[in-house]
Amino acid sequence: MTTPSPPTTDGSPQNGTTALKKALTTPLLYFFILGDVLGAGVYVLVGQIAAESGGAVWLPLLLALLLSLLTAASYAELATKYPRAGGASHYATLAYGPFTGFLAGYCMLAAGIVSVAALARGFAGDYLTAFVSLPMVLVAAVFLCCLALLNARGISESTRANVAATVIEVGGLLLVVGLGAWLMLRGDGDPGRLLRLGTADTGAAAGVLGGTVLSYYSFVGFETSVNVAEETRDPRHSYPRALFGALVTAGAVYVLVGVVASAAVPTGTLARSSGPLLEVVKEAGGVPPKLFSAIALVAVANGALLTGIMSSRLAYGMARDGLLPRFLTRVLPRRRTPWASIAATTALAFLLALTGDVATLASTLVLLLLVVFFLVNTAVLVQRRDRPAHPHFRAYTAVPVLGAVSCVVLATRVEAEVWARGLIVIAVGVALGIVAALHRRRASS
Repeated sequence: MTTPSPPTTDGSPQNGTTALKKALTTPLLYFFILGDVLGAGVYVLVGQIAAESGGAVWLPLLLALLLSLLTAASYAELATKYPRAGGASHYATLAYGPFTGFLAGYCMLAAGIVSVAALARGFAGDYLTAFVSLPMVLVAAVFLCCLALLNARGISESTRANVAATVIEVGGLLLVVGLGAWLMLRGDGDPGRLLRLGTADTGAAAGVLGGTVLSYYSFVGFETSVNVAEETRDPRHSYPRALFGALVTAGAVYVLVGVVASAAVPTGTLARSSGPLLEVVKEAGGVPPKLFSAIALVAVANGALLTGIMSSRLAYGMARDGLLPRFLTRVLPRRRTPWASIAATTALAFLLALTGDVATLASTLVLLLLVVFFLVNTAVLVQRRDRPAHPHFRAYTAVPVLGAVSCVVLATRVEAEVWARGLIVIAVGVALGIVAALHRRRASS
């Protein structure tokens, strides 16, 4: 038996070996990231963006893409510099120590749970109403229980369901773009709405920035891809190409969706709808609304499933490391899935779904991710002092600086109600981090 090589300072084994198989090529990684980013957010948030920014829905989506690319560049540098699973928590630990690393991981976990809660409310909206009208509480409870059961059944079953659902949800977005383009070509709609910035309650600049905060939610997902950098064959070249390519592709689709939705449907109608893309289908005609509603429900369910899987595994890993209660490490004897973490994250998502609308929950998620992204952008600058032997992607220094500044600017546009909710969540994380630090100190003494 050979002795495994000791780890290096960057957390990867020596001699170029790795504990995980390097199987991901650039195209495979591109589609992995694209499937993560192109999700359910745009299906439910276009109306909320219109309510904030007016008819120019496309502009906040474009700005959110550009700001996401800044932080993505920081992730690309750190993921190729330290190609191992762990993500933001690992980078924050290297730069600032275990307490900040725990806080980054905790904010990622909390953001995932909030995202599932937002999607549960989105599932209970106008898309479902096309088939049946049921109380939101009942729909959210049944929806989350079904997702938890699929999650507990096994990761292979969940990922197979994800492949089919991703194809359906991307097809739904392309269908909306096609229908909107057809509607405008036949002379319907009002392209003039595309230049109307702000609303009666907000000025142009404030409206666009508020819409950008919500639009940021649609790009959530790219940050989780750093966990597979260790399994990429040539992370130095493949990871940045796949990451930027997937983000630009998703952004192009989102901007096109924003253009056709705003031109096809009056801004007030979009703002009042919890199924805004369904309004485009109704205006264009030719496609049964129930068919598109079914596509949208699949997209929402898939987004919630993927995020639920991530959240439950992150909670399990943190509990295994002694950062959360050990109870969360319990698994099903035959399935070997973390049932306790699945149950806990599902219960928390249900409670959160009862406490706020989709826009409030989405803004809360964005606030939590802005904390994580600020730590990642600044960690790039701190870790410039570390020069590993292997080559890696390097962003221009201005990029992480602008990325960190963008996080602060967007945070200032988050409403006071969302800040109050987010600070409570962060305060719990700080308390848990202190307890975990004391536990580690006692264990090492």
